[in-house]
Amino acid sequence: MPHRRPVPKTQIPERQPIGALITGPSQVTFRAWAPWVKTLAVEILSTTPEIIPMQPQPFGYWETTVSNVGVGTRYHYVLHEKLTRPDPASRFQPEGVHGPSEVIDPSSFVWTDQQWKGLPLADYIIYELHPGTFTKTGTFDDIIPFLPYLRDEVGITAIELMPIAQFPGARNWGYDGTYLFAPHNTYGGPQGLHRLIDACHGAGLAVVLDVVYNHLGPEGNYWGDFGPLFTDHYRTPWGSAMNYDGPHSDGVRDLIISNAVYWTRDFHIDALRLDAVHGIFDSSVTHILKDIRDAVHESANQEDRIASIIAESDFNDVKLLSPASKGGYGLDAQWNDDFHHALHALVTGERQGYYSDFGTLDHVATALRKNFVLSGQYSQHRHRKHGNSAAHLLPSQFVVFAQNHDQIGNRAQGDRLSTLIPFAAQQVVAASVLLSPFIPLLFMGEEYGEHAPFQYFIDHGDKGLIEAVRKGRLAEFKPFGWKNISDPYAVETFDHSRLTPPEARNAMQKQMAAWTKQIITLRKQHGSLGTGVKGHQLRVWMNPEKTVLTIYRKNPNSNANLLILGFNDQPTTLKIQQPKDTWNLLLDNTQPEYAERDSASSQSAPVTLDLTSTKQTLTLPAFPAWVYNQR
Repeated sequence: MPHRRPVPKTQIPERQPIGALITGPSQVTFRAWAPWVKTLAVEILSTTPEIIPMQPQPFGYWETTVSNVGVGTRYHYVLHEKLTRPDPASRFQPEGVHGPSEVIDPSSFVWTDQQWKGLPLADYIIYELHPGTFTKTGTFDDIIPFLPYLRDEVGITAIELMPIAQFPGARNWGYDGTYLFAPHNTYGGPQGLHRLIDACHGAGLAVVLDVVYNHLGPEGNYWGDFGPLFTDHYRTPWGSAMNYDGPHSDGVRDLIISNAVYWTRDFHIDALRLDAVHGIFDSSVTHILKDIRDAVHESANQEDRIASIIAESDFNDVKLLSPASKGGYGLDAQWNDDFHHALHALVTGERQGYYSDFGTLDHVATALRKNFVLSGQYSQHRHRKHGNSAAHLLPSQFVVFAQNHDQIGNRAQGDRLSTLIPFAAQQVVAASVLLSPFIPLLFMGEEYGEHAPFQYFIDHGDKGLIEAVRKGRLAEFKPFGWKNISDPYAVETFDHSRLTPPEARNAMQKQMAAWTKQIITLRKQHGSLGTGVKGHQLRVWMNPEKTVLTIYRKNPNSNANLLILGFNDQPTTLKIQQPKDTWNLLLDNTQPEYAERDSASSQSAPVTLDLTSTKQTLTLPAFPAWVYNQR
């Protein structure tokens, strides 16, 4: 075997920041990772454009420092003395994915959130929103006037932004982003994002940012001209996988880790939601997810702030949440699709696609008791065993929801639960999520039962790509039997996905909004209705014949609470003798301020339940949601 001289440690770089970096007054250092190019230069776009050669550095980096330039300077790179490209690590793309990049300076942001240190994840009540359809104009700045509403009238404690990295056009979910550091231009760019986050913290709200590290979009993706950001060794449902473990992968890992730290450090983001980590492939000794987690935590600790990492995963694998000492990655939390699927299949009766593994009351009870429903059992949908047990983990490590962008938007018509199930059933579903022991998440408009759909939309400039997306959506919906699909490229599809203005909401929506506000208020007021932390006690009794769940919850140092949640679509009776105690009524969805039905003809909840020694027979209306407090 030929002898290979080891690389001196002094040449092994720490994480290399790339992009246009302010390094002095009227001075910018341009640093790029481009191991595949023979020559690289930066062209400064001004009245008289100037091309400045960049110097090769170890491990595929190129660098040059330019004077008499600064914030607002537009530029692009010149590869091989002929090919012009935007900076893949651009901080701002004012003219879109194909235009020049622009220099920004995050250190110049004027922050007023110096007293903000973040929130523990256990205190999160998340409101997921799409910046482009949440308001009429679709900008970061136009979200700010709604923050008092979200905080005071809904009661949430954190907003979650769907991906905001620069994507093609003006209409997109954000998962086709190609510039990971650049807040989207039509949303308001870096300055608009800064103002929104600062305002959120001023209002006492945390900010979660959805980031995509499993793939990049196809249009405006010029990374392949610079180096091996992607690998064909793995494939994702969205195209080539990111190169986290192949040749030159150190540069890719540095890029992604730097991006995660960039958002949490320079933009004060409180938590990152990592999209579809089951599409991240890494056989390295240390997984990229653990490296992301460690870097973000270390950066936040240095500033005495809390920054959290939340994963979305389809694997039901506790490795994501397990500490490194047990072979895990130590992430802070993960989305729990099993809870959603169990709840959705039960209330809608849908059994197509991945819903084929769900649909009984027992599935909802199992999700409450054991976090995952599929923890090693055979999956009809996958035709194999799936998952492992998460019963030993805390509820505070899971984010649950009845609706989110995927579960609404990845339906043929983007229809919401408000158009699929009865009004009282919506209230039971809301209570199931918001009074669960998990971290709850609402999707924008869910708090009042929005009827407008949330559909999938794109604004690509490539006609072939547009047609490919149309065909891909048809193929994706085939297992569900859905054929009448909205055109993702049509402007109408985007416009139809906007929320109903507050002044146009009807009486039922106002009742639903009152219900949502009240159950969130109870969650905050009663410690045992909050997120389940260490020492949390939960017991679930189910009556499959009546389709009713009785749930006992108790957190340390708080009185216990009792929930009676009925998924029965007809009035019924229920004999109850557990848990043995005396219980006082806190909330009943048959009360006039919440009830669609005529409250005079509906069976109200008993004001007191005395289960200390006797069994009680309850007469339940259809879809009751009753909440009691231990006397």
